[in-house]
Amino acid sequence: MTRSADHFVILGGGTAGWMAAACLSRLLFRVPGSPKRVTLVESAEIAPIGVGEATIPSIQDMLRYLNIDEADFVSATDATYKLGIRFRDWRVAGSDFFHGFGELGPTIENLPLFQHWLSEKIAGRPVPPLEALSMSAQLALNNRFAKPKQDGNSPLFMAGYAYHFDAAKVATYLRDYAEAKGVKRIEGHVAEVALAVDGSVNSLRLTDGRDITGDFFIDCSGFKGLIIEKALGSPFEDWSHWLPCDRAVALPSQSIAPLQPYTQVTARDAGWTWRIPLQSRIGNGYVYASRFCDAAQAEQTLRGALESQPLAEPRQIHFTPGRRREAWVKNCLSLGLASGFLEPLESTSIHLIFANLFRFFDHFPRDIDSAVLRQTYNDRSVREIEEIRDFLILHYWASARRDTPFWRYVTAMDIPDSLGAKLEAFRTQGKILADYYDLFKPASWMAIYDGMGFTPKAPDPLADLVPGDFSRRVLQNVTQGIRQAALAAPPHEASLAALLRRPLSPV
Repeated sequence: MTRSADHFVILGGGTAGWMAAACLSRLLFRVPGSPKRVTLVESAEIAPIGVGEATIPSIQDMLRYLNIDEADFVSATDATYKLGIRFRDWRVAGSDFFHGFGELGPTIENLPLFQHWLSEKIAGRPVPPLEALSMSAQLALNNRFAKPKQDGNSPLFMAGYAYHFDAAKVATYLRDYAEAKGVKRIEGHVAEVALAVDGSVNSLRLTDGRDITGDFFIDCSGFKGLIIEKALGSPFEDWSHWLPCDRAVALPSQSIAPLQPYTQVTARDAGWTWRIPLQSRIGNGYVYASRFCDAAQAEQTLRGALESQPLAEPRQIHFTPGRRREAWVKNCLSLGLASGFLEPLESTSIHLIFANLFRFFDHFPRDIDSAVLRQTYNDRSVREIEEIRDFLILHYWASARRDTPFWRYVTAMDIPDSLGAKLEAFRTQGKILADYYDLFKPASWMAIYDGMGFTPKAPDPLADLVPGDFSRRVLQNVTQGIRQAALAAPPHEASLAALLRRPLSPV
């Protein structure tokens, strides 16, 4: 006898839990009289991890899906705009490059403009910095902001943006949204996960004796994986060999002007520090490898990196990079930290929550006996997180730094075969093996390759089929148009004030 998936029980609040609740309520509660229900169980005793406060442009997919007004969201979550990431000291001490959102120029003669730029560079001819091809980078580096335009004739067509925000306020915002839609919240601490005869989850038993029964369970219990690991036995695949950073220390500080529309990450002796500007404060942190640095050293490094007075005591966070072997087992889907974790270097943690939610919606089961849907979901979720893993590894392995034990380790370590294949294709003929399904498109890989000083032996063979004078003329015209559009855009803070229809609080 099949068991319908009508009652969804989410274990854990925080960003992952309330994002799941909000999106499920939007999906399930559209038909009056539907038997579908959503219950969220969380304990006030368990504080959320909240490592990251930065996102990537795909966050807008969630806002559109939930029909959330951008101005309301930005106001409620202390948000600022984000146009990309500035990397300092990554290739060598003193290096500085930008990974901007959006494209690196338009497509010209069936090739991205950056491939024409690369062909000119390989030939030894003078070219502008790669970031000159990025609309988002030019806006960010001039502390300006403008939204992308649909007009393909405008350089703003190539831009992209996301947000910096207060993760705790986002969870509260989504909780209000979900509860208004009809999600039921239960305060309690889980003592036991009860399984049915067939091994599926039957109920959550709380410490006060209550049993929370359901048809389908979503595990957002963090690294503990109370359902997916403790009850259902899905093991965790540890990626510490490739991503040795396993600690973070976070410390907010006073806001200072101007509010930069980008995340800044700076390489340090045993990892990297982040700087994330919100409306009311700056989020700072140091992600580091505990085998190369202890907690006291990490805190000292972070305090030395602050540009303003701290607002709280530092908070230490422990994590293990990797993924759940199977994120969906029986009638349980794991999300957020329960399903896997990758350090926040490219701000992918929140993306993976709603990307996996939307992937689950594509595989939404009629009943809990859905082995084919589970397998397909698991295969596709593995593909995405491994692609992101490889992209993060590139940031370390490709560095020319050898000045500390940490950097000597990451630049000499073995890498996954999948990344090795990408590197070989780029080294030999400028090919970037990223496709439509990958989160990070060719422009992103190109930004890191170039920022790390990687130049192929030969350009993409298709670039040889385009006359050089034509490529040079297009490069000049596009970079000039991008520069002019960036300087004509309003300052970041003015754009925020216009969105919120009020002046920003003085800093």
